[in-house]
Amino acid sequence: MQRSPISWMSAICVVAMFAGASLSAQEAARGPDGGTTYHVSGVELLAIPDKPFSAKTRTDWTRILEDGSTVKVYLEARLARDSQGRLYRERRTFVPVGSTTEPRLNEIELYDPQARTRTACTLVTHHCSITRYFPRTTFVLQPVGPFARGTRSLAREPLGLQAIEDLSVSGTRETVTINPGTMGNEQALITTREFWYSPEIETNLLTTRKDPREGTQVIRLSEISRSEPDASLFQIPEGFTLQDSRAAVVPIQSPN
Repeated sequence: MQRSPISWMSAICVVAMFAGASLSAQEAARGPDGGTTYHVSGVELLAIPDKPFSAKTRTDWTRILEDGSTVKVYLEARLARDSQGRLYRERRTFVPVGSTTEPRLNEIELYDPQARTRTACTLVTHHCSITRYFPRTTFVLQPVGPFARGTRSLAREPLGLQAIEDLSVSGTRETVTINPGTMGNEQALITTREFWYSPEIETNLLTTRKDPREGTQVIRLSEISRSEPDASLFQIPEGFTLQDSRAAVVPIQSPN
């Protein structure tokens, strides 16, 4: 029995419809992707006693894109250290320079060098987690010259003295040259970092990092107070739940 032209046309439309749906599904299909994340380290504080202070820190990050345009973002946060060497610092989100949006506070970190604990409190969940902490109380400069099996080289030069926030600071510029091929780079990569350091509070008050891969990062402290910070800063915020995540170390049994 022969089908009518209308039946054949209907069949063709149905096939085309399913073929189109299959093609759309193939075009949209993919596996999961973790994306790309960036992390910019702020001011590093030593957990040393008897040198209390509090300050506001601002980080400006400028990146140059392939088309020559720039992306400029910043964040501002608070940090403090008390006479016991306990540390308080905020983790905030970068926002565009010129934005009316305030950098969002994501997390508060509390470091106790005597209890050897780090307490991270997440604002969204109102939850704090305690983990182990190994306090850093000293810092030793890396020697100049080749390092990393000769693939990199460090040079250092003094920049003199100046005053920031009524504190005397000394300047240092460090230049690291990364040899070709070390990181897949065709030519040598040169990065520089400038530090303006206060021996009175053993902290960098101004840091400038220049890296062709990451752009320019400027981290500066302001509104510095040498007074003892409010003790409430180093307490668990009210209304937050607390979980002790310090796991006991279980020895690994070797097979007999």
